[in-house]
Amino acid sequence: MATAADPSQTTTRGSGDTGALAPNSEFDSIRVGLPAAVPMVRTLNLVFEQASPDRVVMVLPDQPEFQNHIGGPHAGAMFTLGESASGAFVLGHFGDLLDRSTPLAVQATIRYLKVAMGPLRATALLTRPVDEIREEFEAGVRPEFDVEIQFSDAAGTVTGSMTVTWTLRPNRQHS
Repeated sequence: MATAADPSQTTTRGSGDTGALAPNSEFDSIRVGLPAAVPMVRTLNLVFEQASPDRVVMVLPDQPEFQNHIGGPHAGAMFTLGESASGAFVLGHFGDLLDRSTPLAVQATIRYLKVAMGPLRATALLTRPVDEIREEFEAGVRPEFDVEIQFSDAAGTVTGSMTVTWTLRPNRQHS
């Protein structure tokens, strides 16, 4: 069974840095906060393997209660794993905008490429530069952007893929 890495060890290389590694507190807090805030993450016992500005990797442990009729992860559990990894990635990059926006999944597509068995890993990657998305939001445009997720088994075999399109909906201003 996969275990979460020590959040204090999560590091990232920032743009323009000189190579020194620095803690990444936004992604560290998501590693702890997402399971506390999202019941399905707890229900499925999803585990963070990595949470950084470059990628979020989450694992669905091999659990009989979440298997399908052939002994692999149920499609609904796979969907939740992928959507959770993409949501963690979005919160890591745009969580500082929560007072002005609400991140919402607009649509999702999932492809099942091979039968998955055992623990399942979901790796989420952003397809557009974060700065570009932020600039659109700051200019008053409601940005839409994709997070690509790749599913793989314990051997590293790609078993599926998913795309979640997200938006940052501006919050209504109350007077």
